[in-house]
Amino acid sequence: MEQILKVQESSIPANVSQLLVVIAEQSGNAQVNLFALEKADEKWEIKSGPFAAGIGRNGFAAMGEKMEGDGKSPSGIFYLGHLFTYADTVETKMPFTLSTDGDKWIDDPESEDYNKHVRGETTAKSYENLKLKSNYYKYCMVIEYNTDPVVKGKGSAIFFHLRESDTETTSGCVAVSEKDMVQVLKWLDPACRPMIVMGDRQTLLNLPVQ
Repeated sequence: MEQILKVQESSIPANVSQLLVVIAEQSGNAQVNLFALEKADEKWEIKSGPFAAGIGRNGFAAMGEKMEGDGKSPSGIFYLGHLFTYADTVETKMPFTLSTDGDKWIDDPESEDYNKHVRGETTAKSYENLKLKSNYYKYCMVIEYNTDPVVKGKGSAIFFHLRESDTETTSGCVAVSEKDMVQVLKWLDPACRPMIVMGDRQTLLNLPVQ
C-alpha cells in the first residue's frame, strides 16, 4: 500500500486527507479489495478494510482506455461526489439527495446530458434509473469519472453502490455490502476532500495517475 501511494502521491492534491483505495491483485480480476485511508501528520494510515468489493465484470480498463459499454471499471484517481439514497436519513457528513422515480443518470453518448444527472423528462435514448426495485442503489455515490470535462463515449454512470452477494460484479462501478457501505459513509467527510484510487496492483505501482 505504501508503495502504491508513493507512486500516486504527485496526483493526490495536498488538501485531500481521505482516500478509498480499490485494488485488483491481478489484471482482469473483478473481485477486489477496498481500503479506507486517512492522512495524519503527512502520513497515510489504513482506517478500515480490506472490504470485499466487486468492480466491472471485465476488470479494470487500462489507464485512459475506459469506454462506454466495455464492462470495465476505470483506472485512476477521482473525487467522490454526491450520494443518492432511498433512505430518509443517512449517518454521513457527505451531501446526499433522496432518490425519486424521476432521477436518472444519462448513459447515451449522443445526448447533451451524457454522464449527467437529470431529474424528470429526458430526450436521451438510454439512462440509468437511480431509484430501482432492488437495493443496489439504496446508497449510490457518484465517482467523478469523466465528469469534467465529459468526453463522449469514454464511460458514464460510474458509482460506488451496494451489491447483494459477495460474488456480484458490475458494469463498471464499485460495489460493496450494505454493512461495509454504512461504515464507509459514517467515516467520509467532505472537509477531507475524499477521493478514490482505482486499478490493478501492477498499474498502480508503475503508472502515475493522470
